[in-house]
Amino acid sequence: MKRGKKYTAAAQNIEKGKLYDANEAVALVKKNATAKFDETIELHIRTGCDGRHADQQIRGAVVLPHGTGKTVRVLVFAKGTKADEAAAAGADYVGGQELVPKIQNEGWLDFDVVVATPDMMGVVGRLGRILGPKGLMPNPKAGTVTMDVTKAINEIKAGKIEYRLDKTNIIHVPIGKASFTEEQLADNLQALMSVLTKARPSTLKGTYMKSIVLAPTMGPGVRINPLQYGGI
Repeated sequence: MKRGKKYTAAAQNIEKGKLYDANEAVALVKKNATAKFDETIELHIRTGCDGRHADQQIRGAVVLPHGTGKTVRVLVFAKGTKADEAAAAGADYVGGQELVPKIQNEGWLDFDVVVATPDMMGVVGRLGRILGPKGLMPNPKAGTVTMDVTKAINEIKAGKIEYRLDKTNIIHVPIGKASFTEEQLADNLQALMSVLTKARPSTLKGTYMKSIVLAPTMGPGVRINPLQYGGI
C-alpha cells in the first residue's frame, strides 16, 4: 500500500521494532499528527482473549479525565418523568416507540450513544439488527441501560467511552484529540489502561495484552510496551 509523503516522513520518526514507554509514545504520536484537521488519537489493543467465550468477553466503560474532545450526541429511550429528566439533563434526543420506524425505515442515525431505561428495552430490542453492528445497543455493563438517566448523560457528555472486544479480539478506543496536551493524553491513557488491566478475565491462560498501539487518525502507530501495565 502506497503511503503519502506526510505518513512516510512521520514513520521515519518511529524506531522499527521498538516498544515505547507510554509518555514517549504520546509525544511521538502527537508530533506525527500533521493532518489539516484535529486528528483523533486512538488506542488499539490486541488481546489474547477469545470473545466467543462469555467468560472472556471484555466490555465496560470509563470516564476519561479530559474527555474525548468530541461533542457526543445522546439519544435516550424513556417515557414519563424519566423522559422529562433526560431532556433536562441535556439529552439531544428523547423518545420511545415513535423513534423505531424513524430508525428502521428512514435510516435515522444522527446520534453517537443510546441510553435506555430498563422498561424501554423491549422497544429498543427491535432495533438490535441496526444498532448492534454499529456498537450503539444500550448495555447494562456500559451503564447505558439505567434508571439514572441524568448520571448516564452527564458521564457521557463529560467524556465517558465504551470499550469492548471486536470480532478479532482487539479493543479500539479514542483517548483524545491531537490538540490535547501531552499531559491530557497521558492522563486519559492511564485512566483507560488502569481499568483495562483490572478487566483481565480470570479464565484467560497466557498473554492478556499482546500488543498496544497508539495512533493518530492519519498517521503511523507507535507500539507501547505492554509490560508497563503488567499486561502479559
